[in-house]
Amino acid sequence: MPTSVKILHTEPVTHDVRRYRVEKPDGFQFEPGQATEIALDKDGWRDETRPFTFTALPDADTLEFTIKSYHDHDGVTHELWSMQAGDALLLDEAWGTITYKGPGVFIAGGAGVTPFIAILRKLAADGKLNGHTLIASHKAEKDIILREEFEAMDGLDCIWTVTGQDGSPLDRGKIDKGFLQHHVRDFDQQFYVCGPDKMIDDIKSTLKDLGADADGITFEE
Repeated sequence: MPTSVKILHTEPVTHDVRRYRVEKPDGFQFEPGQATEIALDKDGWRDETRPFTFTALPDADTLEFTIKSYHDHDGVTHELWSMQAGDALLLDEAWGTITYKGPGVFIAGGAGVTPFIAILRKLAADGKLNGHTLIASHKAEKDIILREEFEAMDGLDCIWTVTGQDGSPLDRGKIDKGFLQHHVRDFDQQFYVCGPDKMIDDIKSTLKDLGADADGITFEE
């Protein structure tokens, strides 16, 4: 049964991404990388559930979600953009298969980075980020989610690529076989992949071609 929780605070992360801090129900538990189904607790929206990832650490007093809004249609994320402190969301139980299984490479497409936020924050808090790499693809530099925070994490190697911005000093390549061969030295490690379905399928196939163990590739199933 979904639980109604109030939004406590919202703030911008990028031009189309916001951070939402909400009430945490008593006894609520989740693992970094997991998600939940959320609906807007308002007339006309309670049956429209969408999956969103927890981005705060499990021991925090409140829950946090970092959500990209798509304004090209009148959907849940577009409506969520206008909600403020005091408004309510309907929260379900935690679920998900993206959990930490050891050092490796996190590969994200756009908002697909969100399941990695809590995982990397936990590793940073524990001083265990050495040997981890984040590879994230976006259309433009303005779309990069939490760039400053990730770059400030001691031990995390950040590799950004933008596919739709002429003149950017960042890498502009697609995350394909050549890209991975150039940036990844060891394919005998863990890989975590999240993004659009086609991107996930392509990267999984490419990683296997490059020698990665299928059991060492974690993605949302």
